[in-house]
Amino acid sequence: MVDKAPAEVWDEFSRQLDREEESFIREFKDHLKTRWVPLEVKVWGDYACFTRPEMKVERVSYPVMTPSAARGVLEAIFWKPEFTWDVREIHVLRPIQYASFVRNEVSNRQSDRAARGWSAAGSGGFYAPDDRTQRYTLALRDVAYVIRADMRQRSDVTDDIAKYRDQFRRRVNRGQCFSTPYLGCREFSGFFSPMDGSEQPIPLSDDLGNMLLGMEYESGSSGNAQPRFAPMQLTAGVLRVPQMEGAR
Repeated sequence: MVDKAPAEVWDEFSRQLDREEESFIREFKDHLKTRWVPLEVKVWGDYACFTRPEMKVERVSYPVMTPSAARGVLEAIFWKPEFTWDVREIHVLRPIQYASFVRNEVSNRQSDRAARGWSAAGSGGFYAPDDRTQRYTLALRDVAYVIRADMRQRSDVTDDIAKYRDQFRRRVNRGQCFSTPYLGCREFSGFFSPMDGSEQPIPLSDDLGNMLLGMEYESGSSGNAQPRFAPMQLTAGVLRVPQMEGAR
C-alpha cells in the first residue's frame, strides 16, 4: 500500500489539473464572447445592385446586400493586410424596392496589354461609341443596412486585435475611409455612419436561395479563385451569414 500512495496522489493531482484546465477554457471562451462583440456600421445609399451571377447579360440584383458586398464596404472603410473581415449579420433597415433603367455599357473588356501595345505602336486605341451597347439593370433603391462583422487576424500577426478594432471605430465615427464605399456597383456610392440606436430590421422573412459568400483563392501567387456560394435565409429582416474558411 505504501508503494501505491504516490501514484494515487499523482492521479488525483492530474485529475484536478484537468478540471481546472477545462474550467479555465470555459471562462476564457466566455470572456472572449463578452469582449469581442461584432463591430457594427450603418450603410445606406440611393441605389444598389448586388448582381446575381446567373444573369449573363442584364444586371439583376439580389433583394438584399450580399456578404461579399458587405466585406467590400468594410474594406473600403478600413483595410490592413494583418486581418480579414468575417461578416456575421446583415440587417435590412428599409423595405425592398426595385428600380429599372437602361445604361450604356461597352461590350468588351479592355486590357492593360492592349493599351501598352497601342502606346508602343503609336496607333490604335479603343473608341467606346463603336463598342457601346444598352443593357437593362434591375437595381434596388433607397437602401439601408447594418453590417455586423468580426476581424480575423492572420496567424503570424502578434499585435493585439483590439488595436485594429479601435482604429475601425474611430474611422467610422469620423467618416474616414480608404476608398469610397459602393453598393454592388461603383457608380452606386454608399454612405456610412455609427449606429444611433434607432435601427430596426424590417419584419420580412424570405428564402434568398444560393448567394455569393466570396472568392476562395488558391495558395501561392497564381491569383486563381473559385466562387463560394451558400443557401441564405432572411429571418425577420436579418441575414445571418454562415462562416466558411477561405472565402474572402
